[in-house]
Amino acid sequence: MSRMHSPKKGQSGSTRPHLEENPDWVHLDEEEIRELIVDLASKGETASQIGITLRDQYGVPDVELAIGNSITEVMEANDLGSEIPEDLLGLMEKAVNLKDHLEENPKDKANRRSLRLVESKIRRLVDYYKEQEKLEEDWRYSMDKAEILTQ
Repeated sequence: MSRMHSPKKGQSGSTRPHLEENPDWVHLDEEEIRELIVDLASKGETASQIGITLRDQYGVPDVELAIGNSITEVMEANDLGSEIPEDLLGLMEKAVNLKDHLEENPKDKANRRSLRLVESKIRRLVDYYKEQEKLEEDWRYSMDKAEILTQ
C-alpha cells in the first residue's frame, strides 16, 4: 500500500493468522467477555484500549471470534459508545497538539504542512462517517470543536 501524502511506497504490515474459530486456550466464555467489555467501557476506556486489555491481561486474541460481535458493537448495545468515532477523535487530538505547537513556534513550516494534512484527513474521514451514518449530516469539523471534544 502506498502512502497518502508522500511519493514513497510505504511499508507492508504484518497480517494476523487466519483463524475461523476461537482458540481452545481461551478460558473465558462469551458472557464473561461481554461483562469485561461493559465494565472497562464504563470506566471510560476506548474500544482499542479494551481490546489491548483483553488481549494482554485476559488472553483473548480476537473478541469478534470469541463472541461474534466487535467491541464497538457491544459498547453501542449497552449505550456506552461515544458519539464520535475513536479514530476521528485521535486525529482531532493530533490537530489540536499541532496547532498548540504552531502557536509557540510560528515559523515551523513542516508542522504547518502536517496540520494541513491532518485536517484534510479529518475532513475525508468525516465525509466517510456521514455516508455510514455514524455522524449527523450537518456535523462539521472546526478547530474550536476539536479543542472542546479532546479536553
